[in-house]
Amino acid sequence: MLKHLKSSVSAVLLGTFVLGSAYAAEVKSIAILTPEEGTDYGWNQQGVDAAKAAAEAAGVEVIIAQGLGYGDVRPTLRELAGDGASLMIAHASGYNTAAPEIAKEMKVPVAIVDTPAGLEKGLVADYTLSGHEGAYLAGRLAAKMSRSGQVGIVVSGEPPSWNSQSAAFAEGVKAENPEVKVTYAVIGPAAYSDAAGGKRVTESLIASGADIIFGQGNGSSFGMLQAVETTKAGDGGKVYFIDVIGDKTPIDKGFLLSSVVWNITPVYSAMIADLKADTFGSHGYSIGLKDDSVKLLKTDAIPAETWTEIMALRDDVISGKIKVEPIYDAAAVRALMTSVSE
Repeated sequence: MLKHLKSSVSAVLLGTFVLGSAYAAEVKSIAILTPEEGTDYGWNQQGVDAAKAAAEAAGVEVIIAQGLGYGDVRPTLRELAGDGASLMIAHASGYNTAAPEIAKEMKVPVAIVDTPAGLEKGLVADYTLSGHEGAYLAGRLAAKMSRSGQVGIVVSGEPPSWNSQSAAFAEGVKAENPEVKVTYAVIGPAAYSDAAGGKRVTESLIASGADIIFGQGNGSSFGMLQAVETTKAGDGGKVYFIDVIGDKTPIDKGFLLSSVVWNITPVYSAMIADLKADTFGSHGYSIGLKDDSVKLLKTDAIPAETWTEIMALRDDVISGKIKVEPIYDAAAVRALMTSVSE
């Protein structure tokens, strides 16, 4: 399967460049494995795009193994390692058991997510990223713009990255207006690609009174967006959607309020640099507002005055005047919500 996959992505193989030092020359290629296609305007696409950009900047080859699903990826990892990949990026929490196993077996470094305690010098690095600073701003924005005084959070599961953003969003809402209710719903334990479930759950939150939805879901987010587009708010007006990780502006029909956009390129670039410096696996990686690796998407739906206020809050978060700490525990996240449903 992988041989076919590799040939099918030959257009994105960016070439191999012999770097300056003898050790750096060992970094010949990186591979990224994604469960869904890199066309979701979200987690999978941002990962694929970042891998291409980081590889191009470093002058190394990139191999894209996408649409692999959430099952056993050990055969794919073995073949990538056997074909000479210098780094394999396992871009799904469902891969964080298999990837370290194959790293040890094949002696090829891997990067995994949602496993901060899984670091192994020279072999395994974790990039449990958190856009919580951006999600806090999204919560402030939602509270400013909600007409009903009720907003909703829909998630496709409760991995650490989703939890930290859900918590920060709720904290932002309450900081802006303590009277605004935050309803929280989980599609399923790992419903990342469940678009039908995303639509159903989002419709239920809108029916309960929410007029702004903060959605975290990979493929399931398309169902959330469909629900927002086809369901009226309680006052008969428009429901808005706040997305995460990517930018769905190209497919938006006027219902996208904003997105907590992630730029993962600096993370993958840092991994390549760490491989060169022999520091890979000694630390995790982060993203944030300060370097724009996390930013809030501006759309025409946001009034200019409101956006100015949000950007002032961004400055306060960066300076430390407003402190936004990540909360990764699901139980702690749920405790921040006005109501919770599954």
